[in-house]
Amino acid sequence: MLVLISSLVWFYLLFAHAKFWQSGPELAPATPAEFPDVDVIIPARDEAETVRPVIESLLSQDYHGRFQVILVDDNSTDQTAARAGTAPKLTVVSGQPKPFGWSGKLWALNQGVQMSSAPIILFADADVIHDARHLSSLVARLLHPRVELASEMVRLNCSSLAERALVPAFVYFFQMLYPFAKVNNPRSRVAAAAGGTILIRRTALDRIGGLDAMKNALIDDVKLAQLVKQIGPIYLGHSALASSIRRYSKFSDVWRMISRTAFTQLRYSAAFLGVAIIGLTVIFLVPAWEALFGHGWRLTLGVATTALAAISYMPTLARYHQNRLLAFTMPLIVLFYMAATVGSALNYWFGRGAIWKSRGYGADNRTS
Repeated sequence: MLVLISSLVWFYLLFAHAKFWQSGPELAPATPAEFPDVDVIIPARDEAETVRPVIESLLSQDYHGRFQVILVDDNSTDQTAARAGTAPKLTVVSGQPKPFGWSGKLWALNQGVQMSSAPIILFADADVIHDARHLSSLVARLLHPRVELASEMVRLNCSSLAERALVPAFVYFFQMLYPFAKVNNPRSRVAAAAGGTILIRRTALDRIGGLDAMKNALIDDVKLAQLVKQIGPIYLGHSALASSIRRYSKFSDVWRMISRTAFTQLRYSAAFLGVAIIGLTVIFLVPAWEALFGHGWRLTLGVATTALAAISYMPTLARYHQNRLLAFTMPLIVLFYMAATVGSALNYWFGRGAIWKSRGYGADNRTS
């Protein structure tokens, strides 16, 4: 009967889960009615390979108001600060050692906030390049209709075999977990943001207690959105005006990216891990099994449900210009993500932790 349960779940997902599969909305280029001052804050740790084009794209923004870029070099072990260059609108800050209780990225962002005075703050990643119209478009969305925070899922790199196979699925699962329509609905409690681009009002940041209120969060973008949505509406969309240039050349690179925070998303709970594994098995793997090995009505239902799941993935594949037939590899993709999630839990339980930017994320150093 598991295949029947799976088909009912997919009926809900397709018709009652805020149309997450549509892969929208997308922020359109726009010019704001006014141009408030903006401070762009970039935390950077070991980003020597990407930081220069990122800074250049931000300094080239076609924004008619005052803006500046504050790069916080978070104790990099490479030439991040030197390669950022110099410019009148650029300030490079040498980050102070991370105190106990803070996650590394949030501590770097907090130092940038302390140097900032503008009423609008843009938190941007050091691997995201921006179209010249991007800042104006973000400010326009923040102002009308008014929201306290505007964020985007920037276009991720999708050139290597590992990226083509797994990166669109990362976006798809994020949409499934946090349907953008629900995030953008003030009456819904669902809240999320994507860390590559977050534009926030300083008044909103102050009202939630600043970054100090969430200083130990590893999934900091979602946590920030959850706090801000308690005081006002937020916006989350896709971006055609910003792209990540970070490469995941190998399957192991994607594995490390997933395992870094997968168990954190499950609140370090073995029970939640078990529920997640069972849920993914029933939703994605059981229909595929029945489509291959089932008989009679189970075969029919397995084929139909597998096809529905594949069709729901196709809009995301289209966004990343990938072959629609890759949608039928979803069971294999799910197995990879499940294994990486279990690996994340094992790292936590055995104290090994994940390594990201030369910094550990294990059971003993979540906040150290």
